[in-house]
Amino acid sequence: MINYDLKVKIDDVTKRFRELSKVFDDKKIKSEIESFEVKTSTDDFWNDPKKAQDILKQLKEYKEKYEMFEQMKSKMEDMTVGLELADEDEDFVQHLEEIVDDAKDAVEKFELVMMLNGKFDDLNCYLSIHPGAGGTESHDWAQMLLRMYTRWAERKGFEIEEIDLQPGEEAGINSATIMIKGDYAYGFLKYERGVHRLVRISPFDAAKRRHTSFASVNILPELKEDVEVEIKDEDLRIDTYRASGAGGQHVNRTDSAVRITHIPTGIVVSCQNERSQFQNKDTAMRILKARLYQLELEKRQAQLQKIQGTLKEISWGSQIRSYVFQPYTMVKDHRTDHESGNIQAVMDGEIDDFIYSELVFFAKMGIVDI
Repeated sequence: MINYDLKVKIDDVTKRFRELSKVFDDKKIKSEIESFEVKTSTDDFWNDPKKAQDILKQLKEYKEKYEMFEQMKSKMEDMTVGLELADEDEDFVQHLEEIVDDAKDAVEKFELVMMLNGKFDDLNCYLSIHPGAGGTESHDWAQMLLRMYTRWAERKGFEIEEIDLQPGEEAGINSATIMIKGDYAYGFLKYERGVHRLVRISPFDAAKRRHTSFASVNILPELKEDVEVEIKDEDLRIDTYRASGAGGQHVNRTDSAVRITHIPTGIVVSCQNERSQFQNKDTAMRILKARLYQLELEKRQAQLQKIQGTLKEISWGSQIRSYVFQPYTMVKDHRTDHESGNIQAVMDGEIDDFIYSELVFFAKMGIVDI
């Protein structure tokens, strides 16, 4: 006999599948795929390489979504058949639970893809971390967060590139910027932006007292070249300095690192990972462009919140999540209320459940682009 909990799970999965089926027009998508495939087979397709690349990219996205939808539909059909078999044979109920879990996983994965539909969601991203007040303890916390996101990216099979890393005087980091390269890197991480709070007994305190530390995380998309952001030369102060850390003899002996200050906004970006000053300047300018674009989006969001008066609890740079090591272990997101007692797993990069909860939360509020 099917127990109550399993029935609830089946009803929930079925409801979510029906909602997705209403939103995703598989017949229309299949027609679009066929139309794109016709275009790619024409003799003049590569006459405009940029347009051709855009079409191929869109074709790839449509195919992936269509295949995922078909897989999800197949899992749901398996569940329907499994229900019929479980009614006839009670011994099949245990196997049905596995089938339902497979269907649930397929539905959740497709929900995720459907929620990653923001303007820049499919792009690579820059991830920056800065410690708050608290000296060595907060510097160590910033490094722990950097490791958490790096491990998450590795689990996803994403490529990680160090842009700028400033070590702390005693431990941890003063600041860090990395690029995470992979499909939908920005879409996955965009809601991780904000202040992250740590509560633990500090290993740097001889008295073994409990400390609270903060670090801010910023997520920026690697903007496409066709996104226009006006940056005037007279608004920039460009400083060069000798790169610190690893990088070879050439990097450490020349002023190859670049720091750019945007005077009107006070935004400062830096890059030291490349061997040449020119390359570092180019990377820093791309990050500055993304920061200025983000600033404009934040202004628009603030205006929208002022008009609607409904999103006051979501403020840029606000504390979004707490990580408690003592006197108990818990990670809690203060926006979604999602939590986990397995703090070691979270610090090892298992944050997909938090990311999924964020995407659902903001999708329900009608927020897509930030």
